[in-house]
Amino acid sequence: MIYASDLDQTLIYSARSIGVPTDSYGIVPAERHQEKTIAHISQEALRLLAYLPSDVQFVPVTTRTELQYRRIHIFQEVIVPQFAVTSNGGNIMKNGVPDREWRVHIERRLAAGAASAAEARTHFAGVLASDWVLREDLCDELFYSILIDRERMELEAVMEKAEAVKPLGWEVSIQGRKIYIVPSVINKWDAIAHIKSRLGGLEVIASGDSLLDRCLLDQADYAIAPAHGELFREKQRDPASVRTRFTERSGIFAADEIVNYVHHISQQLKAVNNPA
Repeated sequence: MIYASDLDQTLIYSARSIGVPTDSYGIVPAERHQEKTIAHISQEALRLLAYLPSDVQFVPVTTRTELQYRRIHIFQEVIVPQFAVTSNGGNIMKNGVPDREWRVHIERRLAAGAASAAEARTHFAGVLASDWVLREDLCDELFYSILIDRERMELEAVMEKAEAVKPLGWEVSIQGRKIYIVPSVINKWDAIAHIKSRLGGLEVIASGDSLLDRCLLDQADYAIAPAHGELFREKQRDPASVRTRFTERSGIFAADEIVNYVHHISQQLKAVNNPA
């Protein structure tokens, strides 16, 4: 079985998203940058991840670039997954080495099914104003990550442009203090499906909090999301539109419930497949 999980606001949390003081009991550092701890994980969630059953393969699936993923030291030093998906599905790493064959496949899909990044970005030229856009990056030559002042963001104008770029093969996701403008042909599920085929068609448990995780959760055999983030807000807005199971808790300790759920499903399947 594969356990495919988003990272930020699902398993690891910045000080802004953690939901409790960073010096709270049961929280440990997860990511260091410039000699500072910038993300944390619940100690219990880390323990549960470390002791996943041997037949469950943990695969991080993140919108982060490869470089940003490598900053998460717990996945370089404590738990070292065989596979990791970065750049929202644009890159796959096996044993720390980028899968060039997959990247070539992605570049062909982009050429066939999406306008160029430059063309998509021109649609936002009059909207992304300097008084609330703090930084803008073209990540791995694949998609835009835009750091914003969320309170000053012109939400209605951004969402209007999000609709305008859909025919170009691009979509928009707003997560906390970031806007992502991404090609629709790149997604987390397709990367996991590729890994799944290489591992022999294993069942998939998935977790994630954002609309960029939705394809992953919708296609997985089992799925769970934390009680916060884009998917949770969508569920509150339109309960029938999101069928995914949600945790009881929000914030960093939602991760405890998520990884406990993975253990539960694994045990449940073992009982079905190996009846007494």
